[in-house]
Amino acid sequence: MNLSEIKQAIENGLTVYCGNLSYVVVKDKLNQYLIKCTSNNSCIGLTWADNTTLNAKETDFYTL
Repeated sequence: MNLSEIKQAIENGLTVYCGNLSYVVVKDKLNQYLIKCTSNNSCIGLTWADNTTLNAKETDFYTL
């Protein structure tokens, strides 16, 4: 999935995973998209500081 597809899926209420089921993409109260580890609740940004480059490969993102 590319960046716009990920954001659209989140807006549509779908759960987007990154790599495996332990990592989900979330949108926080500040409208930031983050990759969250469900085992320890740590987060990283969905993208680099340029707001364009994903923090994982496009092929790592999927919905079920």
